[in-house]
Formats: sequence, C-alpha cells, structure tokens
Amino acid sequence: MIRTLFAAALALAVPSAPALADTLYVRAGRLVDPEAGAVLGARVLRVEDGRVAAVLPDGPVPDGAKVLDWSAFTVLPGLIDCHVHLADTGQTANVAEPLLHSPMEIAYIGARNARATLMAGFTTVHDVGSFRAFADVELRGAIDRGDVAGPRMQAVGAYVTVPGGGGEVTGFSPEVRIPDDMRAGVVNGPDDTRAKVNYLFQHGADSIKLIATGAVLATGTEAGQQEMTEAEMRAAVEVAAARKSWVTAHAHGAEGIKAAIRAGVRAIEHASLIDDEGIALAKARGVWLDMDIYNGDYIAEVGRKEHWPENYLRKNDETTEAQRIGFRKAAKAGVRLSFGTDAGVYPHGENARQFAYMVRYGMTPMQAIQSATTSAAELMGWSKDVGALSPGHFADMIAVPGDPTADITVLTKVAHVMKGGEVVR
Repeated sequence: MIRTLFAAALALAVPSAPALADTLYVRAGRLVDPEAGAVLGARVLRVEDGRVAAVLPDGPVPDGAKVLDWSAFTVLPGLIDCHVHLADTGQTANVAEPLLHSPMEIAYIGARNARATLMAGFTTVHDVGSFRAFADVELRGAIDRGDVAGPRMQAVGAYVTVPGGGGEVTGFSPEVRIPDDMRAGVVNGPDDTRAKVNYLFQHGADSIKLIATGAVLATGTEAGQQEMTEAEMRAAVEVAAARKSWVTAHAHGAEGIKAAIRAGVRAIEHASLIDDEGIALAKARGVWLDMDIYNGDYIAEVGRKEHWPENYLRKNDETTEAQRIGFRKAAKAGVRLSFGTDAGVYPHGENARQFAYMVRYGMTPMQAIQSATTSAAELMGWSKDVGALSPGHFADMIAVPGDPTADITVLTKVAHVMKGGEVVR
C-alpha cells in the first residue's frame, strides 16, 4: 500500500509556508490583482515568513534588503486547478493501465506530476482522485513535509462510486479481481455511503468526490446516465458537512447534475450535458461548475492517434461540443465557474492551455484568471490563504511575459514561480 511509503499526515488546514527569517522584496513590472479585477502598474511586494506583508508603490527598498527583480514581468497569484489527478498513471489506450503499476511506482509518478504542475505555475490544486486509494493523501503529505516539490493540495482519498460505475476500474472479465485498494469508495445505498465517506475522512481525505454519472473514459458506463442516487449523494454531503468539509460530484448527464445539486454538493465536475434547468439551479444554489473544456480536443486528437477504445472516443464526441455550449450559457448566466482541467487525462504541466478556451467560450481574460485564483480559492475554502496577493496571503506567485489580460496565452509561458516565499522556478 502507498500508505506505507509516506508517514500519514495532516490536518485539514492549508499547509503552512516554511519559516523564512529574511524579508524579501519582489519587484513586479505589473501586478494582476484578481480581487479588484485590475492590472496594476509596477509594484513592490514585501514578503515576510512566507506571506505577503505589504504591496507597495514602486520605489526604493531598505538598504541591504533582499530583492527579487521581476520588473520585466507581469506578476500574478499562483494559479489553482480544481480538478487534477496527480497520483495516477495517466490515460492510455489500455483499459488495464491502472493495474500495471505498483503502489510504489504510483508514488514516484505522483511526485513527478506534482513537480510538473508546480513548475507550470499551479501552486494549489484540488486532487480529485486516484484509482489507488489514498495515493493523493500520501502525496499531499510528502509535499507538505518537503519530501517532494509540488503544489498545496486538497485530496479526496478515493472515488465514491457505485459498483461497476464511472469510478471503478472496468472492462475486464467478471472473474478478474480488482485490488481492494481500488475499490475503497464503492458504495451500495445511503448507509454504506455514510460509512465509506467517514472512512475516507478518517484516513486523511480533505474533501469528497462523488461519481454521480457514468464517465467518458470508462468502459461499461454512459456519460449521461445517473449512477448514484440522490439519497446516496445527500448522505455523503451530510457526513462532509458534519466534518466541516465539502463534496464535489463528477456529473456529465443533465439529470445526474441536478440530483447532485439538490443533494447539496458544492461543485459539479465536467457538467458536460447540463441543461438550462441545471444552469438555473446551479446559479440559484450558488454551486460551482468546474468544466474541463480543453480536454475534449486532446482526447479527440491523441485518443484517435493512439487508438483509445472506440467507446471512449464516441462518448468524447458526444460531450465535447455540448459541454462548451453549456459553459458559454453558464458564463452568460453568471454561474460560478472555477478552473478545473482534468489534468492526468492530458500531460500534467499543460494546465494553462485551458485559459484560451475559457476566453473563446465566453469569459473575459480577467474572469478566466479569477476562475483560477480568487474563485478557485473560494471553492476550496482557502480564500484567506491563496488565490490573491493582498497582505496575509501566502507568497505564492508567478511571473509571465506580457499582459495576460491582453493575451491570455502568456499564462502557458510561466518564467518564474514562487511558493510560500521560496522561488521554485
């Protein structure tokens, strides 16, 4: 088990920054302030003990002060991706791929993926699951201890799914036995859901991921079909609420989306086939839509080139354009939209490719930036610590060439990354 690889961990609070004795001054040529929705001129950020202590007008700093000169760049808060799979093998044509890697190998793969994500400027992520239970929890612990480089994480522990559902490893003969640690979140009914969700929290999960409908990249399930009942999803929400936590739901189909919203989830992942009623319900309930609208193009291109299963490609074709239509409608309606990419289906570190799609399908560049900063931080319950660079926030920041509000694609060209006051790139 992966749990033997790393010591178990961690309170549910945001991981603290390392203690830094020296004060650091960061010169920014421009500063994106997502809280104000504005790009400011040159600024100096004073960093103390890993957090922003002050944002000052451009000017002299105390003699002998440690200065980081990013005056040739635009500085932004570290980016946040609310839908990644760091401790997983990645998508291939082989339905048996999850079974081909030992827990030990998954630990190393997760460390590699975490580093790639951090180097791309994503200093915080919501990791929404691995087939190996608690692989994400252990990776979070390794990052927090400084054993490996990676973003701040919230982890879900395992997928909560019905037997044979979108969160299962499927596509095999009935006599093939799937390892127990790949079925830790399989549930039958509300009472079993409560028990399994409590089990996940007891073993380090920060939040919970439900598989409300079938999946695109899973054999034997249909994306539009509801799998978990509303009662099962409500049971998970109640357990999470008692633990002062929250629930997100993978949901492609319109009816599964609405059932998950009625059950009380905080966010919907994918929302590919959302209808007008679902959009209105999400807005009325303040539910976030975390829509991976770049992903479909990658699956269509690479999946066909690598001969992924035909049912995967068919379901991707059925959901890609529909999802983008729904995204445009949701953006126009003022629904809460967070930045989530499903990184792991495509290579980690390419997360920022989605920004251009969000602008193409209805967001302004600033709204797209806010989706991956202030909005994502609010969704994760970490607004006081990440997603902005006002005083008190962690000194998580990136430097990019040019102005991302004029050309959003510069976010794919991150030159420098700081996490907790420490330059990591």
